[in-house]
Parts: sequence; structure tokens; C-alpha cells
Amino acid sequence: MQQLTLTRPDDCHLHLRDDALMQSVLPDTARQFARAIVMPNLRPPVTTTGQAQAYRSRILTSLPTSSRFRPLMTLYLTDNTTAKEIQYAIRSGAVHAVKLYPAGATTNSDAGVTDIRKAYPALEEMQRCGMPLLVHGEVTDPAVDVFDREAVFIERVMIPLLRDLPELRVVFEHITTRDAVQFVTDAPDNVAATITAHHLLYNRNALFSGGLHPHYFCLPVLKREVHREALGKAASSGNPKFFLGTDSAPHAQHTKESACGCAGIYTAHAAIELYAEAFEQLGALDKLEGFASFHGADFYRLPRNTSKITLRKESWQVPDDLAFGEHRLVPLRAGELISWKMSG
Repeated sequence: MQQLTLTRPDDCHLHLRDDALMQSVLPDTARQFARAIVMPNLRPPVTTTGQAQAYRSRILTSLPTSSRFRPLMTLYLTDNTTAKEIQYAIRSGAVHAVKLYPAGATTNSDAGVTDIRKAYPALEEMQRCGMPLLVHGEVTDPAVDVFDREAVFIERVMIPLLRDLPELRVVFEHITTRDAVQFVTDAPDNVAATITAHHLLYNRNALFSGGLHPHYFCLPVLKREVHREALGKAASSGNPKFFLGTDSAPHAQHTKESACGCAGIYTAHAAIELYAEAFEQLGALDKLEGFASFHGADFYRLPRNTSKITLRKESWQVPDDLAFGEHRLVPLRAGELISWKMSG
């Protein structure tokens, strides 16, 4: 296949940062996607509806007047999020979900939830009104191996949570393991998952082949090949529980290439092209449109997009680095070729 036309996709998991940093990366997403679920882990985090509305305004102001891209906002769940705040969020029309970060699990998660039971008043209201919970699914117990934290989270948090709140709508974000694929597959229809391009394309060897490669470091971390294969089968299965979420997470080059490098991979510069590569490798390009354009919209109860994009089988070289405010960032596949190119 040399050309592929798709309904314009949505990114159901995106980090945009803020201010000058956001203005540098926003055009990459707006070029490809109609909408994106925007993560709330700023400093300080977006914990109220008013803060989410203000952040949304800053994003919209940074877009060209001709852009039709629309940010879909989220709240950052804390131990103290109230049921009333959830009600405000619902009424706003701007907030589409609430994000659970276990405290200390990833970038800017120090204000996250310390014990899921403390968040039950908010979660019970979310179940009542149908607001989705977006879950970073890793335990932070230092006794648990970093490669096992997702599987242990299922046992310790996800299973009890859905037992207590069986109708809560949940998106298990950026799943990385065969365990998570099986859990989501077996769960009721109110449970879904996003899968990133980098977890479809790479296993943990990418981190260590020929040395330590910080630009492949993300959380949840890349896993063994058996897990990557399970993700590919899920993404290309046509099952509407699985859909596109890039988890594109920009960090300045000097903060990645440091003694304690930040977790996160920037993929927004070539997101849909990278997914096309992954689906081509799977022999499932015919399944890409459902995964990228339909399943997420359907789960979030949004109308499907009507505009189209075209991908052509054309190699192009990724720049070595990109502007990121006053800094530079290194995108995934920097200096390397990508075999698909979006043309409209």
C-alpha cells in the first residue's frame, strides 16, 4: 500500500506543558489531530475546573486562527478532590475526564493520590455522572520491580477499585504488558485502554542496546518483547476497547541527558506516521482508522470527526532536535528515517 486515507484521528493522551514550551509543541499535534485529551500534570497541577478552563484558553489562544484543533481538558485527582468539584467539571463542558497519578509514579505526580480510598468521594460522583477516570497504572512501592509495577497495580488497585465501583468508566492509560491487555479485554465495556506508538514499536532492548539511551526512557518503562507483541495484537484486533493515545511527553534535551533524566518520549512530531509504521509491521493497516479515529471518540461519547488526512509511503528524516521554548528537545527517531508521511 502506497497511500492511506483516514478520518482525522484524536489523541486520547497528550502532554502539552504550558506557556512558551506549549507553544513550541502544540503545532505538531494540531497538524495531525482533531482533538486531544490534555494531561493536567503541570506545576502547579490542574486540580480545579477553573484552572482547566484557564489552561484551555491558553491553548486556544496559541493556535492559529485557522486551526480547528480542540483541546479536551482533564482534572488532576488528589486525595482531597471533592464530589462538588466533579459536578463543576461536568457542568463546565470543558472537562472530559479526571487523571489518577499515584503519588510519585511519574513526571509531576508528587501531588497525586496517596491512597485510592481517599479519592472515593470524587470517584463515586464520577461513577454517578459518567465522568471517565484516566489511570496511570503503576504502583510506587519501592519493593516492586519497575518492570512489574503495572501488573501489581492491576492486582492491588484496579481489581478492588472496579469491585467497589463497577460502573466507573476507566481508561487504563499507556498500557505496556500482556497482563494489562488481558485485564482490559476481560473487563466490562466501561473499561478501555490507550496504547502508545513507542510501546508498539519498541521493547526494552531499545533502552540499553549499545549503551544507555535516555530518549527511550518513559514511564511505564518499555517492556519485554512478549509484552510488545501482546500490545500489537490488541491494537490491531479491531476491539473498540483499545485506542490511540500518544503520551507524547516533551522534555528539554538537557533534562533528559542528565544524571537523573526525565521520563517521557516526544512523539507528537510524527505520531500518526509512527502508528502507521507499527500497523504496517503488524500487517493491519486496515485496522488503523478504527484504532486512531473511531474507538477513542466512541468511548468518550464524542462525535466522530468528518475531515480526512492522507498518509503516503514516503521516507523522510526526523530532525536531530526541535525548538522547545528557549531550549531544544530530541524527538523519537531523531536523525533517522520514518517510512510514512502525512500530506493533508
